[in-house]
Amino acid sequence: MALQWLLVCHGLATLLVVVSFLCGQWPIFEGTFIQRFHLFLTFGAYDYFRRFVLFSCGSRAVDALHSVEYFCCDRPNPIIQLIYLLIIGSTYYIIAKSSFVYIPGYYISGMHRYTSFLAVGVGIILFLLTSFSDPGVVKSSNVSLYLSAYPYDNIIFTEKECGTCKIPKPARSKHCSICDRCVARFDHHCAWMNNCIGERNNRYFVAFILWHFLICMYGILALALILAGRLKDLQVVHILTVYYGIENSYRELAPLVLQWLLNSHNTQILVMVFLAVIALLLAGFFTYHAKLCLTNTTTNESFKWQEYLSWQRKVNEAKTSAEALKASLGELNQEKKPRESKWKTFFRRSRLEEIQVVKNNIYDKGYLHNIYEVVVPFSSRRSFLLMKSKSG
Repeated sequence: MALQWLLVCHGLATLLVVVSFLCGQWPIFEGTFIQRFHLFLTFGAYDYFRRFVLFSCGSRAVDALHSVEYFCCDRPNPIIQLIYLLIIGSTYYIIAKSSFVYIPGYYISGMHRYTSFLAVGVGIILFLLTSFSDPGVVKSSNVSLYLSAYPYDNIIFTEKECGTCKIPKPARSKHCSICDRCVARFDHHCAWMNNCIGERNNRYFVAFILWHFLICMYGILALALILAGRLKDLQVVHILTVYYGIENSYRELAPLVLQWLLNSHNTQILVMVFLAVIALLLAGFFTYHAKLCLTNTTTNESFKWQEYLSWQRKVNEAKTSAEALKASLGELNQEKKPRESKWKTFFRRSRLEEIQVVKNNIYDKGYLHNIYEVVVPFSSRRSFLLMKSKSG
């Protein structure tokens, strides 16, 4: 029983840490323990550690700590890439070590020894493609082509020059402070890939997320079939009902079967819980990026649109409030009118509620065209390459 509770507490603690760290800043968790725990994990814990280092080792140790922080967080480095390889490699090793002995089983064939390896191999290939492919670096040799491919909307993108690269800055591009380069159709800098996600490798990134979600679901299903096969091979249900007189019903058998699984196959259960948590996070992440692809928007642009729409809404609210105040002052100067009903005043809609701010995304040209632009980016098309050869 103690082992069961230990596994349950371990799973809940893992879920809490992962969700708090990755999703704690989401609006749905605002004002909750999840948000406070996220702030502790991302800022508070490090601040306390820095103070401890200062108190115990002095300012030189803090300077060394800041140097490590700069290397890990502000410069390209392979640390997170190595962590990804460690996670996927160790997870596959644990599954192979603990579960391949039961393959083939009653519900699973021997081919899954090889398909699982193939699935992980494809995931690593997508990881390498995303990490080491050109994200769409804007240079003096191709800047004119990107300027023609992405017109300025004069809303969130206006004509300007990159202050660092000293070249015209195409619409939808951004200078990455970590990689120190301008990237076309910039989405974000991904620490897991040690690379920017941009016009040329966004397709690999989205495929990477989707494929790893499918790997997690495949792992959960395969382990579930292995455990179901063990129940069948060892006739656990038959023994419980015939020899121990347990009623053959789900309510009576489920707790005992679960107890047997936790005692006999706790490693598989723990891995399934881990894969389920990761799959849940990947599903949310993929849904977000799929929406961006369908609307031809990037993560960088979504933040720009939020800032623009918020500013525009405040401007419109200020104008509406000024007009309402002017109208009220005008009514005071007029002859006294019959007093309006309190109920009518209560249910009358405020002018501020009628304010609508429209997002005019000129790059959104329909689902099919948007998906095609992600799958076949401008810089990989024949017309773009021909223009590049002529200009060269």
